[in-house]
Amino acid sequence: MISVVTPTFRRSHEVAGLLENLSRQTLLPSEVILVDGSPESERETEETVRSMTRDLPFHCVYVRHSGGTAIQRNEGIDRARGSFVALIDDDVRLESDFFEASLSVFGRDSEHKLGGVVGYRTNQHFDRAFAQRWRWYRRLRMLTTFEPGRYDFRTGYPINANMQPPFSGVREVDFMTTACAVWRREVFDSGLRFDPFFRDYGVLEDAHLSLRAGKRWQLVQCGDAHCSELNSPNGRVDRRKIGYKCVVNYYYVFQDIVGPLTWSHKARFWRYQGLELIRVGTSAIRRRRTSDASELLGRLEGFWSVMRGTAFSL
Repeated sequence: MISVVTPTFRRSHEVAGLLENLSRQTLLPSEVILVDGSPESERETEETVRSMTRDLPFHCVYVRHSGGTAIQRNEGIDRARGSFVALIDDDVRLESDFFEASLSVFGRDSEHKLGGVVGYRTNQHFDRAFAQRWRWYRRLRMLTTFEPGRYDFRTGYPINANMQPPFSGVREVDFMTTACAVWRREVFDSGLRFDPFFRDYGVLEDAHLSLRAGKRWQLVQCGDAHCSELNSPNGRVDRRKIGYKCVVNYYYVFQDIVGPLTWSHKARFWRYQGLELIRVGTSAIRRRRTSDASELLGRLEGFWSVMRGTAFSL
């Protein structure tokens, strides 16, 4: 039995597309739990789900719960009854054999060490050889690893999994995106949940959960479990808030997973963050885009918040 858990916020069209997409799986989920963070006064998503429920080949549960994607996913996980819990975003579209390919990986796990399988987003890959940002990371030796899906435990930075070229089979990773991952139920039965620190718009809560799970379980990416991500613009926040979280949330994860942090850890972390300030600031000047300026301001606020010790006080 597979329970699909999907948080959503003002995305009725995306939810309708997801439910239709899940209906075409060769291995159908037993239930889909949609956790809607929209205000009670907004009924569009609820009405969309209600109009589709009777024709779906699986049980569909609609729940209202706010707090952000991490909190919403916790609510869905608490309600899930399946042997496997699939965390699927509302703007992700799975190929028809996605669940079949994912569960076949679990089926080969004779030692019962595998905790999660993440899929491969076919429309997100980029070649770091042609990405100027990543060329500079290598030249300046900003990171100690460049393997996609790994976590740099000395710098506090997750290596973008989208740099992984198409492949077949499985490869071990340190973290899994919440866009298209299937987890063994026992991982959550042990009490593991998304940290309530990650409220509001989610940044890095998936890496944090994965890194905590990885202390006991093995995590892999399946190159044959294909999907695509639509990157819906609906329900997102401004770049200023994202910039803030790209400093504060990254430091929180680094401190919680690797801590206590040494001076070497902190020096490497702030060196990387300093380069990001320069990169975003240069982009704001060169492109004259207000979104870049907003992100720069958010990052500066994040710097100041961590330095003052107020970032984690709530």
